[in-house]
Amino acid sequence: MMKVLMLNGSFNPDGSTNAGLEIMAKTFAAEGVDSEIVTVGAKPVADCIACGKCKDLGRCVFAGDAVNEFAAKAKDAEGFVFGTPVYYAHPSGRVLSFLDRLFFSSRLADNYAAFRHKPVASIVVARRAGTSAAYDVMNKYAGIAQMLCVGSTYWNDFHALVKDDVPHDGEGVQTLQNLARNMVYVMKCIKAGREAGIVPPVADDSVITNFVR
Repeated sequence: MMKVLMLNGSFNPDGSTNAGLEIMAKTFAAEGVDSEIVTVGAKPVADCIACGKCKDLGRCVFAGDAVNEFAAKAKDAEGFVFGTPVYYAHPSGRVLSFLDRLFFSSRLADNYAAFRHKPVASIVVARRAGTSAAYDVMNKYAGIAQMLCVGSTYWNDFHALVKDDVPHDGEGVQTLQNLARNMVYVMKCIKAGREAGIVPPVADDSVITNFVR
């Protein structure tokens, strides 16, 4: 069975962000796809310090949170959803620290092997505004890891102050459900292509420059 690994980027394991992920989880289940939600949680999340230890260890050097757990599970996932609440028109600081370390360590450890050419979607929730800016930030990770961003019938946002508000945003719920179905479609297309002998391209990464030479 195909599986989608989802990240709740809120400190609250049962808040509005999780409610949105649960809507998608139910839609995945109806389509015959398994899913799992990993919560960032309320404990401190260390920032990436670009120490490079992940290249030798094969994992992030910091082990006090769920980053390495998520990275291990990512290897067996066919798709991903990253969810965040919106604070001051941007994603939560903890989800950005989490994703910075997740993707930096994945790049140095195995060149994004667990994420390359897999579909991903970001979802954002706010009381009122700031969702578009936060959504843009969350999608940056996919763009550097050769992932396939999946869209819906609106930007992937919904509105709520508390989780009980989520079902009342009818278009937001619809957006999440359509997003989940689109993800299943993309995963099935990838699977069918692989079975037909269509393999992902091998990227040329031989040229690396900075902006002063």
